[in-house]
Amino acid sequence: MTAEQGLRERKKQRTRVALVEAALALFAEKGYERTTVAQIAAAADVSTRTFFDHFPSKEDVLFTHPVERAELVMNTIAACDGSESPSELLVRALKENLLSTVWNQDITSGAAALRISLLKSVPALQAHALHRLLAVEQQMADALCAVYPNRLTPYEAAVMVGSVIGGILAAVRVAAVDCEDPDVVRQELYKAIDLTSRGLAHFDRTSAAALS
Repeated sequence: MTAEQGLRERKKQRTRVALVEAALALFAEKGYERTTVAQIAAAADVSTRTFFDHFPSKEDVLFTHPVERAELVMNTIAACDGSESPSELLVRALKENLLSTVWNQDITSGAAALRISLLKSVPALQAHALHRLLAVEQQMADALCAVYPNRLTPYEAAVMVGSVIGGILAAVRVAAVDCEDPDVVRQELYKAIDLTSRGLAHFDRTSAAALS
């Protein structure tokens, strides 16, 4: 990457951050449904066209951190060396994600708490969140199957991922809604991962049996 390319990338990232911060402030002040894309763009001092260069829709601004976190999980799974069992890899990928900068930003910025609050009352966001969740779970299951093609079936991978993600989401709804301390929220999510991962040992046994 040249110096000019690096400068453009940093400028692009600053604009993206400004749009997210402006959107969160407006959502909190005016409400999600009363906030327009034009208002978000104006608050970030960019054009509406620039907004759409960064985000396909208003909904996507609210989910920018979860999207980035999902990418980190996929990268961790794809980079594994195969020495771990399927459940060990899944648990490690999710726990390491909770140490990421983007995860901390999601909590400390108040984005996670605001997202949870809005999801309770905005049907459009509920539909968007469900669509994203199903897509991410499928991507994670596919990634695990790619790493363990002879040890996991698509069904087993899907159940593994769904079990742990369900536990994490339940913990988030309780732990993140009124807390902006990432360390406190992180510990609660660790507990959820540990609790749900106990049942994943079954898949390690069945996948090991498939290799024997």
